[in-house]
Amino acid sequence: MHKKEFRVLIKYCFLKGKNTVEAKTWLDAGFPDTAPGKSIINDWCAKFRQWTPKRADTPKISTERVHIIIHEYLGMRKLCAKWVPRKLTFNQKQRRVDDSEQCLKMIKRNKPEFLRRYVLMGETWLHHFTTKSNRQSSEWTA
Repeated sequence: MHKKEFRVLIKYCFLKGKNTVEAKTWLDAGFPDTAPGKSIINDWCAKFRQWTPKRADTPKISTERVHIIIHEYLGMRKLCAKWVPRKLTFNQKQRRVDDSEQCLKMIKRNKPEFLRRYVLMGETWLHHFTTKSNRQSSEWTA
């Protein structure tokens, strides 16, 4: 295995919170003949520690003051994407029932033809995604 590949594995161990002894043991188990030595693992872990950003100290001001700064001085507000249910009219509901009944009749008449026409030849592309929570979907806007 190449040096760069071992560096990636050492970084994996570092990010998983393993110390250098645990990383060495893990690498020796997987690559008994080619695993890097203890000093190389120590060096790389030290470099990864240097490159990891330090957590900034939190300012000692109240949450209320932060809101005043963000809203009044910076003129920002938080927008949330929300699903807004729409009420269907009676006619829209009836149309859905009628369409569904028509599809069921077509399936009963000729299932292969129905699947060929409605499933395989559809021209509409829909994007499917997992919706986020309100907190994940919110953004600060000016």
